[in-house]
Amino acid sequence: MFNKLLIANRGEIACRIIRTAQKLGIYTVAIHSDADEDSLHVALADSSVLVGGDSPSESYLNIDRILDAATITNVDAVHPGYGFLSENSSFVRALDHLGIKFVGPSASAIELMGDKIAAKQFARDIAVSTIPGYDGEIATAENAIQEAQEIGYPVMLKASAGGGGKGLRIARNDQECIDGFNRARSEALSSFGDDRILIEKYIDEPRHIEIQLIADMYGNRIYLGERECSIQRRHQKIIEEAPSPFVDESLRRAMGEQALLLAREANYYSAGTVEFVVDNHGHFYFLEMNTRLQVEHPITEMVTGLDIVELMLKVANGERLMLRQDEVKIDGWAIEARIYAEDPSSNFLPSIGRLKTYIEPEPTSSVRVDSGVSVGADIDVYYDPMIAKLITHGRRRTTAIATMVTALQQFDIDGVTTNIPFLHQILTHQRFARGGYSTNFIQQEYSSGVFVAPLTAEDKMRLAILIFSLDCYRNQQISGVLAGTAIVQIDESYFEGKYIARPTGCLVQLSGTSFVVNVNRQPGRSRVQFSINNQTYYANVVWDGFRYTIKYGGVLAVAIILRPKVHSLYHLMPAKVEPDGSGSLLSPMPGLVILLGVEIGQIVEAGEELLVIEAMKMENSLKAERAAIVKAIHVATGQSLDAGDLLIEFEEVSK
Repeated sequence: MFNKLLIANRGEIACRIIRTAQKLGIYTVAIHSDADEDSLHVALADSSVLVGGDSPSESYLNIDRILDAATITNVDAVHPGYGFLSENSSFVRALDHLGIKFVGPSASAIELMGDKIAAKQFARDIAVSTIPGYDGEIATAENAIQEAQEIGYPVMLKASAGGGGKGLRIARNDQECIDGFNRARSEALSSFGDDRILIEKYIDEPRHIEIQLIADMYGNRIYLGERECSIQRRHQKIIEEAPSPFVDESLRRAMGEQALLLAREANYYSAGTVEFVVDNHGHFYFLEMNTRLQVEHPITEMVTGLDIVELMLKVANGERLMLRQDEVKIDGWAIEARIYAEDPSSNFLPSIGRLKTYIEPEPTSSVRVDSGVSVGADIDVYYDPMIAKLITHGRRRTTAIATMVTALQQFDIDGVTTNIPFLHQILTHQRFARGGYSTNFIQQEYSSGVFVAPLTAEDKMRLAILIFSLDCYRNQQISGVLAGTAIVQIDESYFEGKYIARPTGCLVQLSGTSFVVNVNRQPGRSRVQFSINNQTYYANVVWDGFRYTIKYGGVLAVAIILRPKVHSLYHLMPAKVEPDGSGSLLSPMPGLVILLGVEIGQIVEAGEELLVIEAMKMENSLKAERAAIVKAIHVATGQSLDAGDLLIEFEEVSK
């Protein structure tokens, strides 16, 4: 086995690779940018090397600096993780020239499968099922329209060198085809340095299902089942599961055999993933092959018991696969949820900030957290906003989902907005529970936007019982009072009750019913584990001396507890009036203006695109909240922004 391994990546995937390498006794070397000097992956590695400035182009995409780091540290091998240089054949060849092993496939396999146009042609030539489309490169928007009309709308425009949802657009008419081509090309160039675009038929109500394979250098190849990856926003996966609720054994075998055929004909070795689009009738079509470790690989590990990173290292070291296809067993069900620093209610805009609090669920045999951050970490504009991956396992799908819902409640993250409330909504959605969803799930179920679901009456009562208990503990510690009567207000709901301290908890009486409550809370932490009549729940609770701010089930609520006499006077207090900021648009994040779509004096309608900001490797569209007249514009295309910069001022439309 290798003696020393350099991990050419950052964040959670670097941490994940480091842990397996160290388990195998391999000395690990991390690389980092200036921005990542104090990052978790640097702390976990045995040593680290600075490779450049803050931006990816200066650091994690800087081949020369990474090669220098590999040479200086005298490593045997380099693992690229995913993204960055993981599918860069020039990087692989440069390592080969230095006599350093690349933990991944050959440069020729990467070139063949990494080029979406060439890969599709290759797949078709060897009788792998492919989506109808134009095999060549689309040079202009006019060419795109011509081919789209011939194929028939809707069509998908995507970057030839793309991945991760970048450089991908759906067009349903000529105008969307023009806009989609220009946007996809721009995003592809900035993300991959390659603006080639291909076009193919878009399948309505598709499922995105992928096959994980592993192959050695001696012709041994196996597939490790499938992953269902259809829950996506912006064409990026946010929830994945294995196995798929749609796939039966016959379909699994057919897809697996085509994946292995592709690997065999491409002389592919190492871990790889073949992605398919599957329609409602079970017909599947080759989408692309990812010649690297996938973000969602942990769910395959959970159901197979295999360590895919370990297998990659062994294959790169020249070892044979010791597992036959008939020995691969799928045990139970696994689900992964990606925790992003973003605001789903604002069209998934990235959230920038410093993690003031970061507490993960406790790992168990059925709960795994892959993360690359810790308290004090900066979530900045330079990198992808994913904070962590939460993975759960159960004997049945329902168990894995329930475990995921509970584990999400155990996260305590402060300093940035996260998508945890939205993940909670999806996981408790009836359609998700049935497994009858497609890649259009979010678009269909949240067509009017993502809004936080209100607390149910049962949720409010549960939280009121918690507040009574916390008040009971506080009064007992401060004044020795063991019982009391109070009124808890949560939003517009009121709960009048009594509490009585007990040696092992608190007894709360509401509406003639008694509840035995126990609270487990560590000093200085907002996360609370509490039980009501032996049923366990989790919430994050902060008390500011007057009110409780509670995160529960992905929902933020404010509660106050008052004595009956104080409550009778409370409604006489004047309500706080928030300032009206609707007359201006501020930048929600640092970034670069790449499109300004309005001019002074223009009347804009609600939902109309105003400008596009590039940040965190994605294009973020800012839209009008309501009809208004553009009064002043304070930015221009190509201008760099800081969070909070004034972009546009508005005035009301005369009635």
